[in-house]
Amino acid sequence: MVQKKATVEVHLQPGAKSSEILGFRDGVLYVRVTAPPRKGQANQALLMLMAEALGVSESDLAIIRGYASRRKVLAVQGLDS
Repeated sequence: MVQKKATVEVHLQPGAKSSEILGFRDGVLYVRVTAPPRKGQANQALLMLMAEALGVSESDLAIIRGYASRRKVLAVQGLDS
């Protein structure tokens, strides 16, 4: 198996009623999390949700741009081809 890397642009809505991946619109993945946007809590919730959805560990995900913004870019590694 070949391990691949990918990036995905994400629009994050913190403080939502439920945590869910809404889907892509105009090339951006829309995600809601219940965690508040304080002290990295929403970012951590995003990483947990994405790791579960993609079947990778949280250590395979990283926010490479937009840590303090709703618009983020995630790097994903450990994907199987």
